[in-house]
Amino acid sequence: MKQRSLVVVFLVVVAIAMTSCFGPSNEPDFVEADLLGLWQETGTEAYVRFTAEQDETGEYKYGCEWDESEDIFESDLQPYGNGWFKYKLVKSDLTEIHLMDNGGAEIPKIYVVTKLTDTELQYKDNFGTTHSFDKVVEKN
Repeated sequence: MKQRSLVVVFLVVVAIAMTSCFGPSNEPDFVEADLLGLWQETGTEAYVRFTAEQDETGEYKYGCEWDESEDIFESDLQPYGNGWFKYKLVKSDLTEIHLMDNGGAEIPKIYVVTKLTDTELQYKDNFGTTHSFDKVVEKN
C-alpha cells in the first residue's frame, strides 16, 4: 500500500511539474500588423518600410530599406532587389531575408523585438545592438 501511495504521489508531482512547463510564456507576443508602414531609425536618415504584400509562399511579407544620407531613396530601389527583404514576426522574433540582385542571394537576419507600439519600434540584432525607429507619416 505504501508503494502505491508513493507512486501516486510521484505521478502527481510529475504532472504538476509538467503543467508548469506549459504555462503562460513571459515572451512578448507582438502583432505583425503593427509593423506595417514607414519607420525612420532614430537620429538618422535611414528608413524601413514594412508592407502587407505577401511573397509567393504566403509565409513572408515584403519590406524595403534605404538610407537617404547615402543619396539612396525609396524610388531608387528596384522591386525585390537590393534594399528589399522578406519578413515575418513570430512573438518577438523578427526574421528578415534580404534579397540581393547579384545571383539572387538571400541573406537572413534575425532580430528580437523589444518594443512595438503605434509610434515606436525597437529591436536588438544578434550583436546586442538596439535599433530604435519612429513611425513616419507618409513622405512625399
